[in-house]
Amino acid sequence: MTYLALPSVPWQLTGNHWLAIPCIHPADGAIHAVSMLHRGARAAVEFAGDAGFVDGAGAALLRPVVEIDGVVHALARGTMVWERVAQWLPTFTCTLGDIVVRGTVFAPHGRDADVAGAVYAVGVENRGTVSRRVVVRMEGSLGHRQLRVRTARPAEDSPRVARTANDLVLLEGSAQPGLVALAVGADGAADVDVQGTSFSLTRALDVAGGENAQAAFYLAAGPERDGAEATVAVLRRRGWRALLAGTRDALQQLEQSTGSDAIDRLINRNLLFAYFYGVARAIDDAHYYLVRTRAPWHGAGVTVRDWDALMWTLPAVQLADAGLARELLLRMCELHAYAPGQGVHYFDGTMFESGFALEGVAAYPIAVDRYIRDTGDGAIVDEPAIGDALYLASEDIKDRRDSRVPLYSTDVTPSGAPAAQPFTLHANAAVAHALDVLRRTLDEQTSREIEDPAAVRAALRRHFAPDRDLKGRLYAAIDLAGQMSLDDEPSASAFWLPMYEALDRQDSLFRRTVKVIPPAHESLVRQIARLVGPDTRVVLEWLRRAPLHDGVAAELVDDQGLARANGGDAALSGLLAATAWYAVHALGVKV
Repeated sequence: MTYLALPSVPWQLTGNHWLAIPCIHPADGAIHAVSMLHRGARAAVEFAGDAGFVDGAGAALLRPVVEIDGVVHALARGTMVWERVAQWLPTFTCTLGDIVVRGTVFAPHGRDADVAGAVYAVGVENRGTVSRRVVVRMEGSLGHRQLRVRTARPAEDSPRVARTANDLVLLEGSAQPGLVALAVGADGAADVDVQGTSFSLTRALDVAGGENAQAAFYLAAGPERDGAEATVAVLRRRGWRALLAGTRDALQQLEQSTGSDAIDRLINRNLLFAYFYGVARAIDDAHYYLVRTRAPWHGAGVTVRDWDALMWTLPAVQLADAGLARELLLRMCELHAYAPGQGVHYFDGTMFESGFALEGVAAYPIAVDRYIRDTGDGAIVDEPAIGDALYLASEDIKDRRDSRVPLYSTDVTPSGAPAAQPFTLHANAAVAHALDVLRRTLDEQTSREIEDPAAVRAALRRHFAPDRDLKGRLYAAIDLAGQMSLDDEPSASAFWLPMYEALDRQDSLFRRTVKVIPPAHESLVRQIARLVGPDTRVVLEWLRRAPLHDGVAAELVDDQGLARANGGDAALSGLLAATAWYAVHALGVKV
């Protein structure tokens, strides 16, 4: 895994399943980049003002400018205060004399607001007594386009910016056919100007003393220019006020409650980040795909592992939106289950990097079982894709069984690191749980041939614990020939054993095993795993106070929980949200 440095700007971010808007500058509200997923390219397609957009360098893609009575006021020079509505909609307030400017950036979401676009709404309040003429201008530049799987590759054609007959600004590449086009328009009559790859749209507002006025600008995406232009028409027809109200209502339906405002913020911030940045709809086929993260400062990019998608992202989505969780589970089985656990995939299922992880195979039956348990939708097993995935998982698990002992081998851990020994504690605990599900789910004849999960759990105790040591601990990995490892792998920690019903949380062997695991905080996934261990309350309090990466998960953090590298980890945010929810609602922990 490549660890990427954090961006130098503490970006505000938002988005929906179509558009990710990860780079909203906190100083002036400028949008430096937007990102869309493209199935044909197997990559994220990103439009930006400058190639150095991640660190705020160069021109912005979109920048709001306010002019009061003919005098331009830089928003960065005012007192700009940000808040996040519903943990997802960045909103700022900026005071410029007796004029107060409020801005909201949002990507519509909800049943009647599922659009491949975004809105930048600007409100102006005149707190004085004299009427003022306020000009709100959205200016920008298309200085850079790139494709990104894990690393960025600049588009080879030149950027093209044009004005249409409908007073829209179209942003695209010169090569045809292109991958993505953007269109920018205003909610009312606007002066539109295009100079090379720079552009502006200007709205003039006359605001009487004590009154308010608003202007909005629409950003729409499509696989080509006509589609982008049509999407702006949809946004205009529905109106930004209705879109904002619908989005707020939809976000409120996703929120979880624990009875603690601080824990609610932790869970909902990470849940929404996983929901929108770990899941995307491709601009060219409109299907849903699971990715590690859409944030451009994480080394895994838009690739995905079975385990991360099914055990990290999906449980968080399932908490908030059972319908989408069902669709995502089906998509994973359709696209990825042909080779379960075989390695890292492009988001469309094509192999990216091979490396067999036993947990990736076990993830399919475990995920199906958890979905049925949480939603009551047992009919999902009748879906052909689900049935095929379960039978394939059963066969692949069987192929990995040792010839003498009911234990199963793996090549790599869930993180992709080589396993210290072929038989790992975590993988076999997950397999035992998966076998339990398969015995209850597959047809009667096949079920009889599946290994008894009780035998696997008994083998765990027999082979992973030191002989005749009543105060010993479980090994992390063994080779069944006398070699063993005690090193707890963060992505496959022994803390997770109770989740797979391998050991009870109160079992003395479990408590002895996790007690000696080093308390280092640098790996956030292990910190999350500690929520299932004996110190749940302490860990939950630590997570509540941890800054993380602007409140969302980062792969590496320091002792205080401040992100150090690979920030904006959407899949890990899903694991954090789902496990914190579990700690409160299932384990009964209060902070």
